[in-house]
Amino acid sequence: MKLCFFNDFRIGVVKGDSVVDVTSTVSDIPHVEPGDLMNGLIGKFDQYRSKIEQAVSSGTGVALSSVKIRPPVTKPATIDCMAVNYMEDGTRSAPAPINAFHKSPSAIIGDGDTMVLPDAPATIFEGEAEMAVIIGKRCSNVSEAEAMDYVFGYTNFIDGSARGLPPAGNVFFQMKSRDTFAPIGPYLVTKDEIKDPQKLQITLKNNGQVMQTFNTDDMGHKIAKCISWLSAIHTLVPGDIVATGTNHRGLNPFMDGDKVELETEGLGRLTFHVKDDLKRTWARKTRLQMHEEVNEKTAGLYPDITPQLTGKYAK
Repeated sequence: MKLCFFNDFRIGVVKGDSVVDVTSTVSDIPHVEPGDLMNGLIGKFDQYRSKIEQAVSSGTGVALSSVKIRPPVTKPATIDCMAVNYMEDGTRSAPAPINAFHKSPSAIIGDGDTMVLPDAPATIFEGEAEMAVIIGKRCSNVSEAEAMDYVFGYTNFIDGSARGLPPAGNVFFQMKSRDTFAPIGPYLVTKDEIKDPQKLQITLKNNGQVMQTFNTDDMGHKIAKCISWLSAIHTLVPGDIVATGTNHRGLNPFMDGDKVELETEGLGRLTFHVKDDLKRTWARKTRLQMHEEVNEKTAGLYPDITPQLTGKYAK
């Protein structure tokens, strides 16, 4: 099932090219605002699934093209992002030590929205293509063997980054949690629709050009291990987001006017735009292209970024 928020945060089920409003079917779930309602539905989905399916079969949908799609999850208690979690197409000799960081839930935007680059002296702005896991039930100290039982579904996720901000060593919060730096969507796809989440192709296009393309089978630490490790640190609850990392080789600068499209196999296509009032520019090169141009190369590491060409803060 593909769940979504649309228009004024109505809950819908996507069926082909249409969406069926099922808000009234689930409105008795205690909630204060729409984000609470979606989280409540995720946590009680087994109780409501048959009611929703009946509503969809008997309901009349409207064209997806006629509605405004919103982020499918708007109020996670936390967003956990796995760090350096890919083998970079086999160029790493071993997985990096398992690690993660928090991203502010207030950074979430949805399909058709705009990532706004701030007036800050970042060396570059990037967005990492990722598949995100949505947690389905309270999860604390779970084993790898049972971890996938706590997954509700999956969605596309972009981890926006403002890299190189001063002072050195004080970066992750101000780099990752900027407003609009977490595009997600367009839908929340229940796990029963995804045969193998560790074998999904992920493709990111910037202005129609493929920049990132990789498969989730290249993860250094698989989804079950990530959930188990995270749940040993803090409790995960329904609606929480676990972003599973990216292959860094295709990372490229995000600039004013860009149209970015992220598509993970089976999860639909997330489209958003980039706005920079300062109109800064970088060469349109990927990390891999920059890496190939330098004389000294470090296998499996792609720290090379193209320098800013024009605009405020260019050196």
